Amino acid sequence: MHLLSASCVCALLITALLRQVSGLETFIGMYGETLEIPCNNGAMKAEDILLTKWKYDKGEGLSGDLLVKQKYQDVIISATEEYEGRVSMAPNSSLILTAARLTDQRTFTCMVVAGADITEYPVNVVIYKAPAGLEISDNAQELEIGKLTKLGKCVAKDANPAANITWLKNNAPLVADGKGISIKASVLVDPATGLSSTISILEYSAKKEDTDAEFTCSTQHTVGAELVSSPVTLTITYTTENLVLQVIAQDPLVEGDNVTLKCVADGNPAPTAFIFHLKEELVKVENVNTYTITNVSRDTTGEYKCSLVDNPTLEASKDITVNYLDINLIPSGNIVKSAGEAMDVTLQIDSSGDYKVSWTKDNVKLDKEPKFTKLTYADSGVYECEVTNGALSLKASLELAVQGAPVIKQLSKLRGEDGTHKVLICEVEGSPKPAVSWSINGTSLDESPFLNGKIKHKITVVPTANLTVSCTVSNEFGVDSRTINVSSLIEEVRMDKQDQSDDNDQTKLVVGVVVGLLVATIVIGLAYWVYMKKSKQGSWKTGEKENGSSEEEKKLEEKVEENSQKAEV
Repeated sequence: MHLLSASCVCALLITALLRQVSGLETFIGMYGETLEIPCNNGAMKAEDILLTKWKYDKGEGLSGDLLVKQKYQDVIISATEEYEGRVSMAPNSSLILTAARLTDQRTFTCMVVAGADITEYPVNVVIYKAPAGLEISDNAQELEIGKLTKLGKCVAKDANPAANITWLKNNAPLVADGKGISIKASVLVDPATGLSSTISILEYSAKKEDTDAEFTCSTQHTVGAELVSSPVTLTITYTTENLVLQVIAQDPLVEGDNVTLKCVADGNPAPTAFIFHLKEELVKVENVNTYTITNVSRDTTGEYKCSLVDNPTLEASKDITVNYLDINLIPSGNIVKSAGEAMDVTLQIDSSGDYKVSWTKDNVKLDKEPKFTKLTYADSGVYECEVTNGALSLKASLELAVQGAPVIKQLSKLRGEDGTHKVLICEVEGSPKPAVSWSINGTSLDESPFLNGKIKHKITVVPTANLTVSCTVSNEFGVDSRTINVSSLIEEVRMDKQDQSDDNDQTKLVVGVVVGLLVATIVIGLAYWVYMKKSKQGSWKTGEKENGSSEEEKKLEEKVEENSQKAEV
């Protein structure tokens, strides 16, 4: 084991550079709980630490020792007085402090020796405690309108720091104004625990609208959830001056719903007998202030009133509107039509207000209402319309199936890239899905998905002789067939070679003709030149002189030269 003796510690203290952490870390702990106060926050590796010591600030410049641990040794606890039996050290060198008290709000310092360095990490500990409870007491039973009267006392017990209390009316905060609202607060500190209790007294001048109002007090402590007291309701007595007719119903109110009429009076105590004016009918109710109309219809729309039995001239009124929406899609459900037919789609709408219409086909939105002047297989699908009037919405749908006998739109052939096979392609339209058959056997059958009444069927063959191949398609509405001539691969190879031989012979023939024409041109030119030479000699012998003979000779030479150039080209 490696032991760090007292003399070594002294030497380190003399020779080492003492480094202090510039910032003071704050640690928040909860009253009565176990605290784990961090040491160096991982700034040093555990294996590098030779000694760890915890101490605390006792005040007046004094410090007290808590515990010390040397590397490879157990923790030695030296705490006395208030920390005796309350401290220990965690494996990460943190200080474990049990049963936290308000007196623990002080600075704890962790001293770490690592190599030649001694570093201190002071931690300022703050202890919080949320109030133990929040209650309203000494509350008034009745308040006189316009007179400032004590409403009640709210107490937040045993907190640190002291709680701040807020008074609320119907969940809205009250603020002292020196007239109708007065709030006085005081704080008492328990000498044994140091915990604080806040006392707040509310004086309030009531108004008519405070009838049935709920008064509460609340506190939001630094830690913990918001505390709210049980509500207090005031009793205020005055005669009824105003009535309000309320309509209680779902929004929007639609046919088949129930609607409740509620007559609210501002008197206290409230009236107990009312008259409801239901269009042409009067209904009297006692000990309640509501009347319910069940299963309303569009005819329920209109003006409704309520009044007091003992004062019929004091009344209130309200308009009720029953929203409705009816749609009828013609045709609807499953519809089967033949290709080429026309189909009319009609949407009948009866609505209490403006409405919007949207269409989809197979869950894909359409730009406009579908029109079918000549049905095609691509028109098959599920069509759905949605009509909305505010929050009301209705849907209707039809599933259209366009059917017809199959038709072969194209029968074609392709030669394989490797030249060893041919691919025959039969393109078909029809519905229900046609069955496809070939007059010969093949391999690598390939069928495209059946979409919008179309299907493409492929077959691979290796013809050894010239063939006439037929494609036949059928469904419950009819049959169609078409043929195509397919030559053998052997014949095609022979024809390709023949075509190449013919091309070579034709090339040779063209070259021979061109050479013959060039030779003939040269011969004609030479003959013409000889003839002109002889003509000139004859004229010299007779002594005749012809004007321009030299010019003709020149022209002849140019002609011969021109023919020679053409022959060379």
